[in-house]
Amino acid sequence: MARICLDAGHSGHPDPGAINELTGLQEADVTLDVAYLMQKYLASVGYEVMLTRILRKQLETNDLAYRTELSNNWKAHVFVSLHCNSADNPVARGYEIWTLPWRTGGDELATCLFNRISQEYPDLTGRADYVNGDPERRNKFYVLTHTEAPACLVEMAFISNPLEAKWLADPAWLSRMAWAISLGIVDYFGEMS
Repeated sequence: MARICLDAGHSGHPDPGAINELTGLQEADVTLDVAYLMQKYLASVGYEVMLTRILRKQLETNDLAYRTELSNNWKAHVFVSLHCNSADNPVARGYEIWTLPWRTGGDELATCLFNRISQEYPDLTGRADYVNGDPERRNKFYVLTHTEAPACLVEMAFISNPLEAKWLADPAWLSRMAWAISLGIVDYFGEMS
């Protein structure tokens, strides 16, 4: 049985992540809501799921090593870190999937996630980087670098964009996003078999 580690980005306190200045919507709350939805969806089709954060405010998760060690010690088969993007320019929009700069098992996972999100949200901008022939963007984020399982980081939308912030506050929209990411994980394991 595949083991999925879901990392709800940020800790709530003292690190709420990005915050929408007009509404007060916090990235940490959005990511935890999506992680719980994904846990339900993935468990319903037979996957084992562990969350790196289970509370709205969970201080120990400020330590990124805590998150990666949970995944590594549990021997997760994939690691997905959930986030909301933010920018000084309020018109910045879209979703991104990040992997490491070098080729890893996370590349295939990221492509599956990107494809499912683009299918579920055809009008949502996919901020892709096709330099290496696939859509994910690349960075040495700590949680990607220090996780042993194939890993990727999902920026679901821009919490700083007024329209996308409304979507991120909408339970129905979040449910669709959680479903799309979950289907991407299922696709990944289908490709791996």
